[in-house]
Amino acid sequence: MTRDVGSGGTGRDGGGRGGGLDERMVLLVAGLADLAVSTAGSVLGTVRELTRRSDAAELAADAEHDLLARGRLALDRYAAAPPAHLEILARQALARRSADDV
Repeated sequence: MTRDVGSGGTGRDGGGRGGGLDERMVLLVAGLADLAVSTAGSVLGTVRELTRRSDAAELAADAEHDLLARGRLALDRYAAAPPAHLEILARQALARRSADDV
């Protein structure tokens, strides 16, 4: 499909006349929307195929387990601050004292 876009006469590939920033943004958004629709269509097809399988419940349980693990890793990576250096040293000193007292 090689329609003219706007009054600049640029074709499918942007044609070299550049166009304005607004025109480029509209084209980018339209391209992203088209990509999202085609991706959603392929995802729906995959979901339909999965629902026909006899082990769909097991696949769903595995997917849930994987998502929980990924969520746990993401929270550990971004939410938890690492322990303070002095806190680690204090714990190690207490552990040594406890070991020496025994």
